[in-house]
Amino acid sequence: MKNLISMRDLSKEEILYFMEIARKIENGEINPDMNRKVAALMFYEPSTRTHFSFATAMKKMSGQTITMRGSVNSSVSKGETFADTLQTIAQYADIIVIRTAVEGSARYASEIVDVPVVNAGDGANQHPTQALLDLYSIIKTQGTLENLTIGVAGDLKFGRTVHSLVQAMSDFNPKFKFISPSFLKMPSYIKDDLKEKNIEFEELEEIDKKIDELDILYVTRVQKERFADLEDYEKAKGSYTLKKSMLDNVKDNFKVMHPLPRVGEIQTDVDDTKYAYYFPQAKNGVFMRQAIISILLGGLDETIES
Repeated sequence: MKNLISMRDLSKEEILYFMEIARKIENGEINPDMNRKVAALMFYEPSTRTHFSFATAMKKMSGQTITMRGSVNSSVSKGETFADTLQTIAQYADIIVIRTAVEGSARYASEIVDVPVVNAGDGANQHPTQALLDLYSIIKTQGTLENLTIGVAGDLKFGRTVHSLVQAMSDFNPKFKFISPSFLKMPSYIKDDLKEKNIEFEELEEIDKKIDELDILYVTRVQKERFADLEDYEKAKGSYTLKKSMLDNVKDNFKVMHPLPRVGEIQTDVDDTKYAYYFPQAKNGVFMRQAIISILLGGLDETIES
């Protein structure tokens, strides 16, 4: 495996391998060494958790990072092409982590540079590193990835995190409840994939309906930056809010997850319940991104053998 671009590129066995390496890193069983390795973090879009967790992951393995945030202070503002920027940065770094608003840009990057490329989000398309940390969070809280009932609520049309998560979980015989307004439904191509695999899913318009059937409720924000029509955004904003009172009859193993940032879709009174898992979920991102970097850079051979 040279690059991490889409969850569609990963087999079930590869997904489980990422889970195992992240677990061993978290437990201190292995300590990948990225000394003298440099990760280039190219973030054309805003990021907090993804950027910081990749930087933290690299530093915890004794590696270094170089960063580009936005394009204003780079040669892109002088007219340099995306391809030339990539090929230049590839001369300085051992791995490139890239986030852009353009769907397909990460795969394009992987085709023109010789170093590994990690997709940290390409528009409304994919966010595979988030999906892997989400799966790691699920397996930590549920003890398995198999045969779970997962609710996915909010912006399912533009939410790249949920696109990647659904595709990733489809190898583990889940049942899905897709909860969204009619104009923010899960894209047809993802639902068609689920039908081909005979995976059960149901589309709902109320966040508290059938919540007692769920093992996981994965909540996402309505993404203002993805809307061409702000009137549609205003109609959707705040229409899907999880409240503590909705949790009275949930399963004991039930957990609420969110890729963050939240902008009102989970009320803060949920934070103090045993069901809230979104902040530990963010912490799990460091372990998973350590696993991703070390797998792609081949830093595990010696530690595994020992």
